Amino acid sequence: MTKIFNPLGRMMQRRDFLKVAGASVVVAGLPAAVRGAEPVKVLVWSWVPNLQLEVDMFNAAHPGIRIELVNPGQGDPLYNALRAGLQAGSGLPDVAQIEYQHLESFRQVNALADIGQYANAHKGEFPEGLWAQVAMGDVVNATPQDYGPMAMLYRKDIFDKHGITPPTTWAEFADAGKKIHAADPTVFMTDAPFGANADWVLGLLWPMGWKPVSRDGDKLVIRINDKIAKDFAAYWQDLIIAGVIETKPGFNNEWYTGLDSGRYATWLAAGWGPLFLTSVAKTSVGKWRAADLPQWDASKFVTGAWGGSSLAVMKATQHLPEAAEVAIWLNTNPEATKLYTTKQNFFPCTNALLSSPEWASAKPEFFGGQEVNKVFAKSASAVAPFEWSPFQGFLYQSMSDEFGASISGKGTLSDAFDRVQDAVVTYAKDQGFTVA
Repeated sequence: MTKIFNPLGRMMQRRDFLKVAGASVVVAGLPAAVRGAEPVKVLVWSWVPNLQLEVDMFNAAHPGIRIELVNPGQGDPLYNALRAGLQAGSGLPDVAQIEYQHLESFRQVNALADIGQYANAHKGEFPEGLWAQVAMGDVVNATPQDYGPMAMLYRKDIFDKHGITPPTTWAEFADAGKKIHAADPTVFMTDAPFGANADWVLGLLWPMGWKPVSRDGDKLVIRINDKIAKDFAAYWQDLIIAGVIETKPGFNNEWYTGLDSGRYATWLAAGWGPLFLTSVAKTSVGKWRAADLPQWDASKFVTGAWGGSSLAVMKATQHLPEAAEVAIWLNTNPEATKLYTTKQNFFPCTNALLSSPEWASAKPEFFGGQEVNKVFAKSASAVAPFEWSPFQGFLYQSMSDEFGASISGKGTLSDAFDRVQDAVVTYAKDQGFTVA
C-alpha cells in the first residue's frame, strides 16, 4: 500500500509568471439530466488569476449548474489541502487544478475520477503529446488547461554580431556558444539552472527519450542514471568546463538583468516564456527572436515541455456528469480558451487556438515582428508522451539538490544522476513500491 506523498517540486517560476501575467456551448455527449429547481453546485479549486471570468461564462451558459470557485493557495497549498481531504474523507472539491507532473501521485491513491465517457470525444482537440498527460488509454482524469512546450529564445543582435545562425542541433549550439564566448568573454551562450529548476532539466531530457521512472506491471523500473542521462550530463559538463554557460539559479533580478543586457545569448524557454520575457527584459525590445529547440537527431523533430496544468475531476464528487462538464467546457469552449490567452496569458492548449491566425500570426514588437507563437506551436505538436513518476515532487527535489551539489563542486553532473538514482530507489521502497 503506497503512502500519500506531499509533492515539493520547485515549480514557482511558471506560477510566478501567472502572477506577473495577470458564449454558450454545451459539451456534446453529456447527459441532459433532469435537475431540480436549484442548480447543481460544483466546487472548483484553482489558483488561476481571474478565473472567475471564465466561471461566469460557464454559469451563464449552464443554468442547471453553478460553479463555486475557491482559491486554496497556489501549488503546494492546494495539493496539501487535497491530501488533507483525502485523509479525512471529506472537504474535497469536485474539480481541482493539478499540474501534469502531479496527476500520477493522485492516481496512485485512487483520488481521481474517470471522465473518459465524456472527455474522449474531445481527444482530437488537443496535441497528442498533451492529451497523453491527462489520459491513460481511454481512462481520462483531467482536461488540459495550459502548457509549456519548449523552444529557444535568442538575441539576434548577438548572433548577427558573431555571424551565428540559430543552431538546429545541440552540437551546433555548443559550437556557437564557444565561438561567442571566445570573442566576448562577458557573453555566455545561456544560463543552465541545474540546481534550481529540475523541471527545466527534465524539459531538455524529455525529447531524448529519458524515462527515469516507468512501470513494468506492478513494479517500478527506475533508470535515472541511464545512458541518456549520462550523455546529457557529459554534454552540459563540457560546456560548464569550457566556461561558455553559467549555472546560476535564474528568476531573480540578476538573471533578468543578464537577459536584458545581453549577458546571455539564449534562453531555452517554455511556451509561456515569450510573454514572461517581455515583462522582465524591457530594454531589449526588438533584439529577441525565437527558434526551434536544438535537436539531438536532426532527422527527427521532437521536443519536451516545462510546466502546465489541468482541471482534474475528483473521485469523491457526488456530481460526476456535472463536474466532468465543468472540466471539459472550461478547457474546450472557444470563447473561454481564447480568454485564457488574453486575460491569463496562458499558452494555448487546443489545436484550434494553436493554429488560429489571430494568435499564431501575431507579430510582437518585442520579437522584431517575428511570428514567435508559430515556433512554440510547432513545438507543442512535437512534444513526445512522457510517463510521470508517482512521486515526481521527490524526484524533482532530489535532482535540484544533487545537481546543485555538483555545481558547487561535489562531483560532476554524471555523479549527480548516480546520487539521484540511489535516493529515488530508496524512497520508492520506503513508500511501499516494488522496484524491479
